[in-house]
Amino acid sequence: MLIMAKQGSLSINSENIFPIIKKWLYSDHDIFIRELVSNGCDAVTKLKKLSVMGEFEEADDEKYKVEVRINPTDKTLTFIDNGIGMTEDEVDEYINQIAFSGAAAFMEQYKDKASDEQIIGHFGLGFYSAFMVADKVTIDTLSYKEGATPVHWECDGGTEFDMEDGDKAERGTTITLYLNDESYEFCNEYRCREILNKYCSFMPVEIYFVNEEEEAKKAEEAAKKDAEEKVIDVDVKDADTEDGDSEVTLEDEEEEEDDAPKPINQIHPLWTKHPNDCTDEEYKEFYRDVFHDYKEPLFWIHLNMDYPFNLKGILYFPKINTKYDTIEGTIKIYNNQVFIADNIKEVIPEYLLLLKGCIDCPDLPLNVSRSALQNDGFVKKISNYITKKVAEKLSGMCKTDRENYEKYWDDISPFIKFGCIRDQKFNDKMKDYIIFKNMEGKYVTLPDYLEAGKEKYENNVFYITDEVAQSQYINMFKEQEIDAIYLTHQIDTTFITHLEQRNPEVKFLRIDSELTDNFKETIDENEEKELTEKLSEKFKKATGVENLIVKVEKLKNADMPSMITVSEQTRRMSEMMEMYGMSNSSTGLGAEGETLVLNMNNDLVQYVLNNDESENTTTICQQLYDLARLANHPLKPEEMTAFVARSNKILAILTK
Repeated sequence: MLIMAKQGSLSINSENIFPIIKKWLYSDHDIFIRELVSNGCDAVTKLKKLSVMGEFEEADDEKYKVEVRINPTDKTLTFIDNGIGMTEDEVDEYINQIAFSGAAAFMEQYKDKASDEQIIGHFGLGFYSAFMVADKVTIDTLSYKEGATPVHWECDGGTEFDMEDGDKAERGTTITLYLNDESYEFCNEYRCREILNKYCSFMPVEIYFVNEEEEAKKAEEAAKKDAEEKVIDVDVKDADTEDGDSEVTLEDEEEEEDDAPKPINQIHPLWTKHPNDCTDEEYKEFYRDVFHDYKEPLFWIHLNMDYPFNLKGILYFPKINTKYDTIEGTIKIYNNQVFIADNIKEVIPEYLLLLKGCIDCPDLPLNVSRSALQNDGFVKKISNYITKKVAEKLSGMCKTDRENYEKYWDDISPFIKFGCIRDQKFNDKMKDYIIFKNMEGKYVTLPDYLEAGKEKYENNVFYITDEVAQSQYINMFKEQEIDAIYLTHQIDTTFITHLEQRNPEVKFLRIDSELTDNFKETIDENEEKELTEKLSEKFKKATGVENLIVKVEKLKNADMPSMITVSEQTRRMSEMMEMYGMSNSSTGLGAEGETLVLNMNNDLVQYVLNNDESENTTTICQQLYDLARLANHPLKPEEMTAFVARSNKILAILTK
């Protein structure tokens, strides 16, 4: 049977799309509070715009606000604003027609009017988020327009609604949610406050939170107290001055002031100010308030950009006291002072997620739910700008405030190194400002280090990872006046590979990886071969390590009998495997790349060489081997037990 070609329109209407909106519009159900509060803020902002343009005359004592009220007994959540309000036609247009944005219409109407106020809303779907948690929603609204009639709107969660004349006497809008059985948590005071603090801490209109049950209790207690005070007042007046005057004390005034409700948000967060108008203490206080971190940040970057996009914010470099791989910062993203999400990786480069901060970008291209981003190209520009500003701050500090740059280096180096590895543009901007601490405690750049040691270690960079474990090697380097740098962060293993890739002529070597000619005296090749064979046999027999690699040298430092060297490449591979949780079969006794170096200029090594029959020879071989290994890596439990027992035996011999 043939199917006839046919064209038409998809059937999309409120009956089939409304359930989807209710269930899937937002990934987090608590986000409805953000949407309804921001709608209230928009209503106020619109009215303030009209006032500025002379289309609304506000009272001298006008106090704009949004109230969020809970009633745990009635299981209701109410949002009240004293903003622009709505007429019947506007309710029909903006509420009854799903996804028609009143904010969008308002912005279009007044797009040519200059104003600093920003409209939060974009899409007109925010109101419908209420139905994710409510069985019934009511709206009571009264427009600012002269002669306007109040409107009452009601919907039980389906596609049918009732709209009639209301009884609201004051300008603005009241939205009441009758919560469903699964959503009673949202009329719990602590849960509701938590959500408000999360999403609404910096919205541009004062927000007040009221627990209606607690309010009623306080009102009852206040009435009872007033009644008692009236009785006392009568007694006081009878015993007071002739005219019966009573005094209002300063304490009474302070008590009244303390009882006054306070907004839960800051309408002018610090990032909205110009950097020149902010003090260090304000930056620190804002950091403590937002991130609850009472360790002072090292420093901060205040972002303030108007073109080609609007972006403001503050990024803090926190004090690091833990291992690099456990650090995770928090960068809060806002849109017109409305919280969107933490650590949006499309906006914040991955390596900067170790920072803490707030970024507000009204131009951020959000999807319809304001929970995710769209327009990858634009977002990339924002990300590049943030990267650029961070690089400029760091490089500028290095050039103009080197003392503080060096003071902060140990804490900020993981950010910088990670950034150089992950971002070529950031690497290009920061490569000349990477510094390393040397054995004298001074900070040097890579070119500085190479230039200073070109006579002794041309294009080799020696580094230290553990000052205690590698102390004997450090002493050898100091004796020969050879410098080394400290690389103690876990990321350094990856970072030096990064540096070698971009500087092919440069080779990084840990100070225990190999012995250069600077530390050795010349030894005859045949003599070396003979001594190596004899000592190798003795040490293999004594230690039981058949694959032990032994090398004989004449070291300038005669006090050092033995040491372990591990090839740089082998050790790096081992460290990488360990970092990623992979088993490493190459570690342990006689590991590949591990060499036992014996110093022929040392008396103990000479004793081993010349005393085949002595009962102490085996003990000395075992002890020299373990001492060398201890300076390189920890012994296994059973090996340490044997080492301690052997050390006690040696001490006992010395007492005979």
